[in-house]
Amino acid sequence: MIELKDIRKSFDGVEILKGISTKFETGKVNLVIGASGHGKSVMMKCMVGLLTPTSGNVFYDDRDFTNLEYAQLREVRKEIGMLFQGTALFDSLTIEENVAFTLKMFTTMTAAERKDRVNFCLEQVDMPGINTKFPAEISGGMKKRVGIARAIALDIKYLFCDEPNSGLDPVTSRLIDELLKSITEEFDITTIINTHDMKTVFDIGDDVLFIYEGNNEWSGKVKEIENSGNEKLTRFIKASQFK
Repeated sequence: MIELKDIRKSFDGVEILKGISTKFETGKVNLVIGASGHGKSVMMKCMVGLLTPTSGNVFYDDRDFTNLEYAQLREVRKEIGMLFQGTALFDSLTIEENVAFTLKMFTTMTAAERKDRVNFCLEQVDMPGINTKFPAEISGGMKKRVGIARAIALDIKYLFCDEPNSGLDPVTSRLIDELLKSITEEFDITTIINTHDMKTVFDIGDDVLFIYEGNNEWSGKVKEIENSGNEKLTRFIKASQFK
């Protein structure tokens, strides 16, 4: 579980996050929704340590991530996987080298052990046998799946995804959704997804956090979202469905 307690973040005196408190449950697909510019990405960056909150605390299973010593911080970071919006694969590295990148950085595995782990992760995303290909040789959807393989290479506990369906066709988007859902449940991961795709929310989401102007405007179960009674959330859903 990940818990945020009164997270605030300001830039040049302008408060972007205005005291967000929430919990993200283990083994669940947790969706974070909201219009661009309302703080979703800033919140995620604060959660993984790319930004330091102005105030407040981020807890990873009772570990205060915002106040850990370097060695403890490194241990938590080894438990975090990230799927970036643009996949962020290294063009000059093969698929195998991309997936093994964090293994070389954070583990003492031998080359043979890394190869075995890479093969296992590629099998999990239904991409076996592409080890020697380069990112330029595969499609956008395949790159997303390689990105997921890299994200789970370290036997993670927490998975962060930033707009995982961005730039993908509807069929491929659904495949990525199903893959994220199955990985979350099979490995009992705490998965957090920033998305504008309401089909993703309704198809694979368990819990939803709606951020509006830097606030936790509404949170609850996916099955409760259409009867939330929150006018801002209702407007957002309707606008998103017609994009």
